[in-house]
Amino acid sequence: MSSDVVAAIDLGSNSFHMIVARIANDHVQVLDRIREMVQLAAGLDARNRLAEDAQRRALDCLARFGQRLRHIPPEQLRIVGTNTLRQARNSAEFLSRAEEVLGHHVEIISGQEEARLIYLGVAHSVADTPGQRLVVDIGGGSTECIIGEKFEPLRLASLRMGCVSVSRACFDDGRITETRLREAELIVQLRMEPVREEYLERGWERATGASGSIKAIQDVVAREGWCREGITLEALRRLRTALLEAGNTGAIAARWQLEPARARVFTGGFVVLHGLCEVLNVERMEVSDGALREGVIYDLLGRIRHEDVRDRSIAAVTSRYGLDEAQAERVSATALELLGQVREGWRLATDDRGRILEWAARLYEIGLLLSHNDYHKHGAYILEHADLPGFSRDDQMVLAALVRRHRRSFPADAFVHLPREWTQPARRLCVLLRLAVVLHRGRSRQPMPPLTLVANQQRLELRFPAGWLEEHPLTRADLEAEARYLRKAGVRLEFG
Repeated sequence: MSSDVVAAIDLGSNSFHMIVARIANDHVQVLDRIREMVQLAAGLDARNRLAEDAQRRALDCLARFGQRLRHIPPEQLRIVGTNTLRQARNSAEFLSRAEEVLGHHVEIISGQEEARLIYLGVAHSVADTPGQRLVVDIGGGSTECIIGEKFEPLRLASLRMGCVSVSRACFDDGRITETRLREAELIVQLRMEPVREEYLERGWERATGASGSIKAIQDVVAREGWCREGITLEALRRLRTALLEAGNTGAIAARWQLEPARARVFTGGFVVLHGLCEVLNVERMEVSDGALREGVIYDLLGRIRHEDVRDRSIAAVTSRYGLDEAQAERVSATALELLGQVREGWRLATDDRGRILEWAARLYEIGLLLSHNDYHKHGAYILEHADLPGFSRDDQMVLAALVRRHRRSFPADAFVHLPREWTQPARRLCVLLRLAVVLHRGRSRQPMPPLTLVANQQRLELRFPAGWLEEHPLTRADLEAEARYLRKAGVRLEFG
């Protein structure tokens, strides 16, 4: 590493968190933590668009965060967005503004990836105990439930309920009544229904909570003397009675000295936790300081040490779906060889470009598990919508686009739907993938001869040893067909 300092930012639906840490002797030493309750989810309107005032709150917060990030290299920083940014129809507009303020890329992660990172953060923050652990994180718009053992998650679920969304749905004006509590509790039961039986069958030895809502609840039950450590189900039942006695948000803020932003979403967070504990028969829950941002730090540390979970995801998919690993290795090796020759000329000299090309080369035939006809289209759909641990939504979109266009038509606008910083690089990477696939169409085990590829903007010159193409007329015919496809996209391929 060029520096021993790493950082992670979690753009949550309720709060934004930043953690800055130093890596020393393979240990993470936290240098700084910053949290601001932005309540981004409260800015979603009926059409799932983020209101301008919510965007402005978020951008002001990120401007303050940005001051702390100025001297941290981009490869040692990761910024992730969660449920609200997954939902918002204008999230692309907000992300563009956020990246301008921060000077760094922001990635939106899936609910499954959020759950995986939360578990990783919790597992590194609590004592290692034998047996399985249930981890619960209540966010503003979603709640993640994970069963795992040691550092390995075994079952992940991201449920569409959170402290902000439930509070808005049932307690928007701040009043707390028995009828409203029951309405909110029914929402939680319905969200838990699809996972209840499986989770109860799997079982666990310990339950751990991780989130601002759960920490706030722990503080309240401890203040009242209802529970000495962690949170018990009996303490939650007593808290339910106390909320009804208080009757409104102002009263609970005064009784338990809650900051106004926390008081507004406290009841919604309580209902989610209480309902979940009732449904899953959780009698006692410990509380962890670690959560998503700590998980992002440990995941980032793995990438820096070349222990990238994304490599394991690709290997798992290759094995699970019985892909031809020898062919994938041939195509991958040739694609990376070609990339090495044009990296500077085509401005592809960043490490993530090569990783994306390698993964696409390893998975380009994944659509064959559905059908040979249009398998490139099937493969693109799978890669865009599958749960791939470690990958962001943008990562999967780029992978899907490369696989979608690795054969047949190659229109000039094939990549305009990608994030702006990927439009040109993805187009060029796809050309390299197409060439590698064409060169290995015969699936021969014989190694390719030394190749020379020269790139000059929209012109490519591919050279073979003297006489090789004459000895391989099918490859020549394939390259002629490929040259016609590329010509339609404004790329001129010459070979000989």
